[in-house]
Amino acid sequence: MINETALLESQTLRGSVLDRTDVLDRVKALSLLPDGMHVTTAMVASYFSVTVEVIRALVHDHRAELEASGYRVLTGTELSDFKQLSGIQSRTRSLALFPRRAVLNIAMLLRDSEVARQVRVYLLDMEYLARTQPVENFTPADTASLDARIDQRITHILGRTVVPLFNTLIETSGEHRRELTALRAGVQRIEKRLQQHHTRLQRLEAPREGRPLAGVMAAMDAMNGREFEEHVAGLLRRDGCTDVVVQGGGRDRGIDITALTADGRRIVVQCKRFAPHLSITSPELQKFLGAAKVLHDSEVALFVATCPFTRDALNIAAESGITAVHRGLLEEWSAGAALTVLE
Repeated sequence: MINETALLESQTLRGSVLDRTDVLDRVKALSLLPDGMHVTTAMVASYFSVTVEVIRALVHDHRAELEASGYRVLTGTELSDFKQLSGIQSRTRSLALFPRRAVLNIAMLLRDSEVARQVRVYLLDMEYLARTQPVENFTPADTASLDARIDQRITHILGRTVVPLFNTLIETSGEHRRELTALRAGVQRIEKRLQQHHTRLQRLEAPREGRPLAGVMAAMDAMNGREFEEHVAGLLRRDGCTDVVVQGGGRDRGIDITALTADGRRIVVQCKRFAPHLSITSPELQKFLGAAKVLHDSEVALFVATCPFTRDALNIAAESGITAVHRGLLEEWSAGAALTVLE
């Protein structure tokens, strides 16, 4: 297994795992610019909970490596075109952009960040499993699983290759920009439908007739943040809730989903798809408490996470009337068990 210290020290090792950018969202949601591909220096600093100066210093020390990972600085006409295409309102004369690969690269270089360390731990765990897990021989009974893998692979190609290609063509083409934009929108619709189909297939693989519950959580661990929110929204609908809305974006005021119970009570939900070895802490519960009770005046508040809660966080939840749906409870809920507070 690759050692974390070796990963910090070896550019060759870092380069060998740069494609595993999905680990970023598994540790913490990474917000992207409107182009859906890049983040700014400030956004990188926010993700890793460090200052902008720390990120700039790291770029200064490892610029060549980060540029090889996709980091670049836009100026002049290129910057103006990017602002126009992305809808960014700023008077800055230069803009540093990091694609997901470069953000993962930062995680493998940044020593003094707990988030970066968590990304490295999760990355190394995933790499170890990929290297040691035996190859599965599919039987006809595995058709749904095979379809899910095919959908996931096609979605990966569309998201990582086709859509970025359209983005590049749109940026460099003036005459056919409208046609290319329409084609890109079509591809993105197909990508979204495949993601939805993949999620439905994963739900079909939920435990039935004595199959292990672990498969349910494995499916959720493979989701991105938005897919996880949609999964939780689907559970609410399954259990009779109405007016279920996934908020999304940066204007959700600390709430991911709103809904009504079958008897008309207002529900607010916070979703956190964290790595299983992490925990929801008391500050996160306190922040959600303020949003749920003060901003949204909720009657039912759910904090749903793919990881455990600390003892202090559970105490706050119990005292304030928040239902803490930890990994174990989420597993049972996803497998078909009712969530008592919704009854």
